[in-house]
Amino acid sequence: MTLPNRPRYATRLNAFKRGKEGIAGMIAHAGEVGGLSAADLNFPDHFEAHSAAELSDLLAAQGMALNGLAMRYYTEAGFKLGAFTHPDRAVRRAAIDVTKRGMDALAAMGGTVMTLWMGQDGFDYSFQADYARMWDDTLEAMAEVCDHNPALDVSVEYKPNEPRAHALMPDMATTLLALRDLGRKNAGVTLDFAHVLYAGEMPAKAAMLAARYSRILGVHLNDGYGKRDDGLMAGTVHPVQTVELFVALERIGYDGVIYFDTFPDHGGLDPVQEARENIRLTERLRAIASGLVHHVGLAEAMARQDAAASTRIIAGALYGA
Repeated sequence: MTLPNRPRYATRLNAFKRGKEGIAGMIAHAGEVGGLSAADLNFPDHFEAHSAAELSDLLAAQGMALNGLAMRYYTEAGFKLGAFTHPDRAVRRAAIDVTKRGMDALAAMGGTVMTLWMGQDGFDYSFQADYARMWDDTLEAMAEVCDHNPALDVSVEYKPNEPRAHALMPDMATTLLALRDLGRKNAGVTLDFAHVLYAGEMPAKAAMLAARYSRILGVHLNDGYGKRDDGLMAGTVHPVQTVELFVALERIGYDGVIYFDTFPDHGGLDPVQEARENIRLTERLRAIASGLVHHVGLAEAMARQDAAASTRIIAGALYGA
């Protein structure tokens, strides 16, 4: 089956680290997978030993293009109390400035999306934080980042917690409120499947809300048990919800990169084989989803909210009649 709206595939490069080798080795190992045509790099840590031009050459040598960069504030000890939410204005300024440097590197490499995962921006105790000030400081910082280069997209990857006990933007609704207040056309949302489960949300519904009230700028595909960010192979725990997400993405018209944010290194799996299985299973589930997008019986069952009828159709598509 030929799949419409076929996305490119990328994967988490840190999973390919072996021993003390750096980013060049990780990119080379990712190139062994086959089927990976895009990559996201972390800023600033992936740029410590190579320039933007050198990294572009390393990716091109493996047949990959840069999709975007992901900010990683945890590389700086000073951001443990927060980056955009830090109580010290000078620290917030440092976080904004390093993000703007990341935007410049992104532009230099021809990428399009800067992903902000602000895990350190939150709180751990009651009466620790002035919530209104945190919110205002974050939106002020994000506005400056978005305005630094309006030709680039800035995407928020929300997560309920970790490393902080409570993240400032823990779920889709809160993130969409922030984006509404931000009011920048080049801002949007990154859906991380495990984060969505972790937040107690249904992935397809989260995608619908993101598309209706903002834009989906990235999809991080993985799986887990909903208690933490497990980073398991896509479709291995929640195949039905994964198919439903693919149906939603096809209806939305999402044509961006599918990024496998999985952690084979945590369990000692071979990252090359793990990445190949991610692609293989994803292709199969996407083919199933493509056949369900215009399925008349499924649409009628959903219109009646007839879970028994829809389950019969989905089970047949997944497991056979």
